Amino acid sequence: MLVEQDYLNSEIIANPEKREFPPFDLVKLLSVIFDPIQGCRVCLLTDFDEPQELMKNFEFLNQPGFEVQKKGYEVFYKGLQNGGLDAMELTGGEFYAYKTTHGSNLDLADEVWDTNGNQLSLDNDIYAKYDLILCLSTYSATAPLTAKCKEFGFRGATLHGLNDIILNSGLAVDYDLVSRDAENLRLAMTKADSIEIDFGLEDGRVLTATLELGQQEAQKSHGLCQGTAPDVANLPGGEVYFVPTDANGQFPLKYEDGTLGELEVVNRCIIKSTLIEGNQATIDEHNERLADDPMTGTLGELGFGTQVLPVSGADIQDEKVLGTCHLATGRDDHLGGDILPDMFKKHENSTHDDILFAPHKTPNFNISQVRMNRDGQQEILIENFVASEYLMNALKG
Repeated sequence: MLVEQDYLNSEIIANPEKREFPPFDLVKLLSVIFDPIQGCRVCLLTDFDEPQELMKNFEFLNQPGFEVQKKGYEVFYKGLQNGGLDAMELTGGEFYAYKTTHGSNLDLADEVWDTNGNQLSLDNDIYAKYDLILCLSTYSATAPLTAKCKEFGFRGATLHGLNDIILNSGLAVDYDLVSRDAENLRLAMTKADSIEIDFGLEDGRVLTATLELGQQEAQKSHGLCQGTAPDVANLPGGEVYFVPTDANGQFPLKYEDGTLGELEVVNRCIIKSTLIEGNQATIDEHNERLADDPMTGTLGELGFGTQVLPVSGADIQDEKVLGTCHLATGRDDHLGGDILPDMFKKHENSTHDDILFAPHKTPNFNISQVRMNRDGQQEILIENFVASEYLMNALKG
């Protein structure tokens, strides 16, 4: 088996699916992420459209679907109940469900249900009474839980979209190494003036988006939530990110139905989408949404993956893969940004939606080059979805 130090060799970088990982170990994962962990009271959260009915007596286990929730039960709930609590000197281990938000990072309603079918309050019965909260959900809850942890003082982790590939790769890694790698790449990019991204289309055109960063300190999502300060980790971790101060130019977007559009960005906001190929109705619908609530087109994040991981089919891991980058629209208050939920016309619009650029996700266009401008110098960061020599040198120390 390849030892951890081998994952940065050229063969594994080019073929991350060949990287071998140790078996998933719940006790090791949580002990490293939440050090110190002893004496903490822990619980699990998940989401359903009908939480009262499906959570009572774990009824969801008898129903088709609910892959994330079932994986959370099998690996995390049973793992805690069958020795994990004692091994980590934890108490609690209860499992609760809230109503599905149907949007990434939307605020959660306060109602929550336990496995006896009792309705409780997230504020009064969960956030105020637990030290560690693990959220294994369909949609990301990182933003609302980050706000709540500052109010109530807990630590936590969000693991939406959990599947077997993530368990056996992105959650099986040594998070001390993940944190080290993220810090090395953070230092290589921090205080950048701007970043330019070239998108090569199949018709030969190149679209360029320029994101102004104002020499801000780069931030990292490295999976660790150590110490006693309130914080929420997003797992799998492994990302360097910025909150853009401005953005202009064009970039392509592949919609869920496969339609490809060209997005025009002015003053950090997407102002319109133009059809490249696919369904014009999809483009029209997006443009109507932008006109109705312009905040939905505001760019709130620029992120870069820092891990050598296989494609999982879930963006929560795939955006952490080295050589990929992503933009996000919508709220960014959980990242230290200035886009708040109450700035949107409707509550359901106040999402934080990642737009991942990766070979498996966007095969009909290429990230031909990503450049960083800093202190009058320019460094190439990515070419053709491959981390540059500059980044690899930084990664290897």
